[in-house]
Amino acid sequence: MARWHRWWRKQSPTRQDRFVTLGPLLSVALFLAAVIAAFAYLRLEEIDREQQAVKRDVEYAQQRLRLRLLERQEQLMRLGRDVSNKEVDADEFIAQAESLVNQYPELMAVTWVDGRRKVRAAYTSPSANATQIRATGDQLKQGETEGTFGLARDLRQPVYSRPLTVKDDASYNAPSLQLHVPLDDQGKFGGVILGDYSFDGLLRFGVPTEVSAKYAVALLDDQSKLLAGSLPPPRNTAAKLLPWSDEAPEYEIPVSPVGNGLLLKAQGYRASLGVVGSGFFWLVSALSAMTVWMLLGTWRHTRRRMQAQEALITETNFRRAMENSMLTGMRALDLQGRITYVNPAFCQMTGWSESELVGRTAPFPYWPEQDREALAARLEDELHGRTTPGGFEVRVKRKGGAIFDARMYVSPLIDPRGQQTGWMTSVTDITEPKRIREELSASYERFTTVLEGLDAAVSVAPLGSEELLFANKLYRAWFGAEVSGHMNLIAQAGVPAIPPTDDATDPVDGLAGFPTDTLTTAQTENAEIFVPDLGKWLEVRSRYLTWVDGRLAQMVIASDITPRRHAEEQAAQQAERAQSASRLITMGEMASSVAHELNQPLTAINNYCNGMVSRIKGQQITNEDLLVALEKTAKQAHRAGQIIQRIRSFVKRSEPNRSSAEVTTMVSNAMELADIELRRHNVRLSHYIAARLPSVMVDPILIEQVLINLMKNGAESIAQARRPAARRSVELRVVPKFIEDQSVVEFSVLDSGKGLSPEVMSRLYEAFYSTKAEGMGIGLKLCRSIVESHQGRMQAENLYNGDEVVGCRFTFWIPVTPLVLPVAAAAEAPPTRAGI
Repeated sequence: MARWHRWWRKQSPTRQDRFVTLGPLLSVALFLAAVIAAFAYLRLEEIDREQQAVKRDVEYAQQRLRLRLLERQEQLMRLGRDVSNKEVDADEFIAQAESLVNQYPELMAVTWVDGRRKVRAAYTSPSANATQIRATGDQLKQGETEGTFGLARDLRQPVYSRPLTVKDDASYNAPSLQLHVPLDDQGKFGGVILGDYSFDGLLRFGVPTEVSAKYAVALLDDQSKLLAGSLPPPRNTAAKLLPWSDEAPEYEIPVSPVGNGLLLKAQGYRASLGVVGSGFFWLVSALSAMTVWMLLGTWRHTRRRMQAQEALITETNFRRAMENSMLTGMRALDLQGRITYVNPAFCQMTGWSESELVGRTAPFPYWPEQDREALAARLEDELHGRTTPGGFEVRVKRKGGAIFDARMYVSPLIDPRGQQTGWMTSVTDITEPKRIREELSASYERFTTVLEGLDAAVSVAPLGSEELLFANKLYRAWFGAEVSGHMNLIAQAGVPAIPPTDDATDPVDGLAGFPTDTLTTAQTENAEIFVPDLGKWLEVRSRYLTWVDGRLAQMVIASDITPRRHAEEQAAQQAERAQSASRLITMGEMASSVAHELNQPLTAINNYCNGMVSRIKGQQITNEDLLVALEKTAKQAHRAGQIIQRIRSFVKRSEPNRSSAEVTTMVSNAMELADIELRRHNVRLSHYIAARLPSVMVDPILIEQVLINLMKNGAESIAQARRPAARRSVELRVVPKFIEDQSVVEFSVLDSGKGLSPEVMSRLYEAFYSTKAEGMGIGLKLCRSIVESHQGRMQAENLYNGDEVVGCRFTFWIPVTPLVLPVAAAAEAPPTRAGI
């Protein structure tokens, strides 16, 4: 301050008078500027407040409109799920569509379109345009919905179209919005549910009345073309720049979930008086005039002091703020290498105070003892201007002895006259960044080591190009460093990939706007393929991911499953041999009964032959009697041949042959074979077979084996229970049923034995467990395996009379139409006996 006063006293009287003359004018100008700025601030604040109100109301209207669109979308998706599940036919679809259109005025039409763009059913509002009516059987126009229809088919999710303009007549265009909801037909694309929205209906019923009453609301497309509603004409651009301009606030926002193709815009109705028309303006203007007059009287006495004080405070605060706010350490050296200045950040970084550093020459106290020679040589290079522009890395010692890494940048220190007075050095602590960089490098090395050591081939390639981004060691051993192996795995596994296009070299991303969120969060695709070049079975898993540069890429993981496939084939062959062994064991147990059964027709044949020989010798037989005897003999021989043929077919080892089989034929064959064993145990066999049973896709020999084993087990259980003759019976029932949402044929074998104990029930299907002294314990396990291989289920339960167990019932069912057709199963499975 004293220096300022001395400088002021040294100035000439003319210069002092000039300052005194210009001072009041400058003060008045500043005051008026402050008043104008205050009014401008209030005006801007008012405009901002109105703009925020418009924005808040428009966002509220957009949320209401979004909820209304999502509700309609959910209803159309629910209708689409019913159509996909075949719970709704065309008539029911029209009824539900009519209910939706009548209930929600924004819906103009609801159409069911199949995968070939053909209209299956549709309902259109009576207020719709004639060109928007789609009749059943019509074909969608290629240009009308081609892009949106294809996008819904590819993404398998609801897609909104861009605003469409449907020409009603030569003088009227009726814009509309379409929603395509894809249909799923057993995992395939089955068409779409097409909903047509009216923009006028969306605006009228989607925007709250409290918003439409305050603003002029309209729906626009991305070209700012008016779709619905109305907006006031734009004002003159020059009028907007005037301070008293009465410009109405406006705001527009994209309508979700449609996107940027549909915008909601609102413009407010101005009702304020502006700045000039308010009494507050004139009151402040009068007070300002009085204040200006008072300032002109008092400014003359305070101007010198205020200017000097303001200059001093400004300079001091600026210097102090600059020094204290810097995080980078600053050190200044003169041309002789002496420290002339250090900022607080440098002192805090090294632990030495400013008084301990300023004036010091090399070696400096923050130099580590072991690095002093290298740092002295580096300082010599600095003083002679031999420094690198990118800086250099050094070690710095704190006052407590701790060492940290730092990077220094050196630049010349130039005074206002353009003369170099020294060197300015900036110091940055890089200890933590260096540690993080080393940890990242170690982490990357560990990650690479793990991927290289995997027993699966891992590869990553971007979509739309033939570039291999990553391949681990096993992939390179199998396919080399070529991307062809990655593409072949994708092609064989059936995982969809985007083919390269002609504009793959275009600097603009060809996948811009592609919805990566859904793809990157999609589930992993799995497939098992055989690679002839490697001679291996591989399990291929694929998923989409976002690469480090932002591109959408596809990762493929291929694991060698050849040993597992060989084990599965061997297990299937073992199961097949177990089936044949089970049939042979069953026939071995039934051998005596079969011999007895064959003995009857053979004895009859012998008796007929002996009788005919005796009567022919005695010439006591006529030709008619001889013919009758020969016919009876042939009949008994045919019966014996049928028994042998049926046993041969049952025991014969053959590949599984699933075909459409008649249930009645299978049951009759099984009953004829099992009846031999049942008569040996003096057990009656009764049956009930429902009429008009459907054909089933099975291997008849395997199903006959299951029925024979169950009826034979029932007879043995009755024999062990020593039931009296009146209670020695086995009943076979075959009826159609509806189980687990599918049509099935149910087979039940009921016996009057002693039932199953809890211990036996818990181990009923356990391999090599049997309650019979000579049993092998594989019969029921094989029976359940056969049933489950036909996609059926088997269960057992005791029959009670009060608390007494009076028998047991074994039940199994076979679906009429299997979930996986035999042809498809054969194509997917290796050529071995399936199911057991």
